[in-house]
Amino acid sequence: MSAAPLVGYSSSGSEDESEAGVRTRPGSGGRRRGQSPLPSQRFPVPDSVLNMFPGTEEGPEDDSEKHGGRVRTFPHERGNWATHVYIPYEAKEEFLDLLDVLLPHAQTYVPRLVRMEAFHLSLSQSVVLRHHWILPFVQALKERMASIQRFFFTANRVKIYTNQEKTRTFVGLEVTSGHAQLLDLVSEVDRVMEEFSLATFYQDPSFHISLAWCVGDTSLQLEGQCLRELQDIVDEFEDAEMLLRVHTEHVRCKSGNKFFSMPLK
Repeated sequence: MSAAPLVGYSSSGSEDESEAGVRTRPGSGGRRRGQSPLPSQRFPVPDSVLNMFPGTEEGPEDDSEKHGGRVRTFPHERGNWATHVYIPYEAKEEFLDLLDVLLPHAQTYVPRLVRMEAFHLSLSQSVVLRHHWILPFVQALKERMASIQRFFFTANRVKIYTNQEKTRTFVGLEVTSGHAQLLDLVSEVDRVMEEFSLATFYQDPSFHISLAWCVGDTSLQLEGQCLRELQDIVDEFEDAEMLLRVHTEHVRCKSGNKFFSMPLK
């Protein structure tokens, strides 16, 4: 069995729930009648001035050494912000206890596997937003999420994934119940993506929570016997059925180093 494809994402930074005025969405028209045309060239701003404003459009430097050797799936450009929509999973002590059993066992097959820093279930691919589109994008998401009822899903089937470029491998827990409700969420997220001319989610997604990852394609080492043994650990873990049942109360959007939370109904 070949590893399932996985969307690219990242997880770091602090939460920012602040809002500002909504700007024009992409493709919704040019400048108003009577406005002067914008200059075609911008003068450079001195570094001393730029350093006074850490929240400017300039995104983080692309340094793979700072994040375990991971490589961007698209190059960083000034004013472009990697954006991802997902359901956060707040790991409880019992979940971490399960992971403390699973990960060492998986590391006997692939020693370089490391635990995820945070846990979530993806509802979108990683896309690129211009800085001035972030707040209109988030507002559109909030409007659509507000009509979706809260629900439960269960993720208890161990599965091996790779990203599209096969530069990273993940050990994840696939959703076994709640799939229909997750598809409804994705449908609403996709509508917003289409408004902003961005890529929608996969046609037949394998919803999951990633537990651990490593650089490179190690799916052959992890599938087969290792996968069966990992599944046995999950099945035999005390109260695993309740532990891996997740109440979905809100959706989160990460854009650059900013986080936005959107409650469900």
